[in-house]
Amino acid sequence: MKKPILLLLTLCLSAMSFGQQLAQFKEKKKTGFINTDGQVVIPATYEAAGDFSEGLAPVRVNKKWGVINTQGQVVIEPSLDMIEGFNQGVSIAKQGKEIFYINKKGERLHTPDSNKLYPYQKGGVAFIRKDKKIGLIDTSGKVILPPTYDVIRDFKGGFARVRNNGLWGIIDLKGKVVVPAEYQDLGEWENGKMTWAKKGEEYGILTGSTFKAIEGVVKIWDFNGRDITYAKKGELIGYIDKQGRWVIEPKFTKARAFNDGLAPVVMDQKWGYTNTSGELVIPATYEDAEVFNEGLAPVKIGKNWGFINTQGELVIPADYQITIGGGFGIFQSADSKGFINGLARVKNGKTWGFLKKDGSVLGQKWYDNLELFSE
Repeated sequence: MKKPILLLLTLCLSAMSFGQQLAQFKEKKKTGFINTDGQVVIPATYEAAGDFSEGLAPVRVNKKWGVINTQGQVVIEPSLDMIEGFNQGVSIAKQGKEIFYINKKGERLHTPDSNKLYPYQKGGVAFIRKDKKIGLIDTSGKVILPPTYDVIRDFKGGFARVRNNGLWGIIDLKGKVVVPAEYQDLGEWENGKMTWAKKGEEYGILTGSTFKAIEGVVKIWDFNGRDITYAKKGELIGYIDKQGRWVIEPKFTKARAFNDGLAPVVMDQKWGYTNTSGELVIPATYEDAEVFNEGLAPVKIGKNWGFINTQGELVIPADYQITIGGGFGIFQSADSKGFINGLARVKNGKTWGFLKKDGSVLGQKWYDNLELFSE
């Protein structure tokens, strides 16, 4: 009976290792990784590093790049001049003047007939470029869409915006046309059903193949999975639903997205928060404000940022900075200005740390630099 138990334990530990979230930190010009408890799990011994993706992270040792797993074990020896993060089990690497794809064992894969190599995306496709046109290949290197378009944006939810001759459309992961390229501008395709669009000089809602213009609108922002988004009419901003109806008539000079039932808006040159009825439920008193996430939102008071709850109470003092100009090293993490899984990355003077929702600092530790958690 011991062997099945040992096998089960090994599988569980392996799953825990792969799913572990880690964040880069930098101390004394060296990079390591901490876990979500603030414990150092990979000491700061690397010259530089990339974020974890698919359980692996690029690291640089003696000016050469290799790859480690979440336990700090080397899975690809540092011997490359460059390596990016893994997507769909594939990464881009460079050795001398050669740029090529590799798998998680460091083995070279196919090199497509392309003027440039692009990282793979969710859904298992990558761009290829030939004669100023963009197409798609799968993870085996097979061409699934010959270079056809002037521009293909990144895929989101299985769809990507494409442009030809100055007009925009949408394709799916197989390269099939979902929306013909006949619009002056387009938003992200929502749930395979709709988006905002600009046709001629008019902005409106595109549902399937039906375009409905909204009178006077000069800009619409992406829905990003929400039922309503903000739109600009003349010089003022309000909120519309997916049918193009005004939920809140335009009356704000600036606005951001709804979350937790509230959205940051500007009235009289100050930021506050409106509810979906258009009522200013948190007074416009802030220099700047970001969207709510996990019940808290960053607000700027004077030159610094703190966090309020949905009742407008300041629960974390305005003692911090919340923005960062990208990652350290050659790899860049997406900025985050609020709480993710109970932690918010902030800057305190010249050092960085993670705040908990009670205002305490994760691990009671500040670092020379810090990145978001990834796995």
